Amino acid sequence: MEDAMYHRTTPELAARRKELAPSVQKAFEDFSRAVFAEGALPEKTKQLIAVAVAHVTQCPYCIDGHTKLAKRKGASPEEIMEAIWVAAEMRAGGAYAHAAVALRAIGEDHPVGTRACDEDATRAVATSH
Repeated sequence: MEDAMYHRTTPELAARRKELAPSVQKAFEDFSRAVFAEGALPEKTKQLIAVAVAHVTQCPYCIDGHTKLAKRKGASPEEIMEAIWVAAEMRAGGAYAHAAVALRAIGEDHPVGTRACDEDATRAVATSH
């Protein structure tokens, strides 16, 4: 992360974060260790999921850290890139799927030729005479 917009984390920043909320910091660290521990999913898979999610949430620190951890857990560059493509498709898919909300908001939620649409058209014609 060479971009000046995102400052590198430092031991001093980490210490200050811990100093400001020590019990919350400990709880977060414990939670993180539990989540990423080997379990029903192997650690490598969990890190690949984290890489994908980090791209969806667009957290540069998470992208950097979890990509390195995924590699360290044995993920290949191809697996990492494929996880990123899955994230990209899911992000695009979410926008596509949510078009249903917009269509409903503008009254376009009945496909042409459906009974509900036909009934609406019949009512419109009947009331226009």
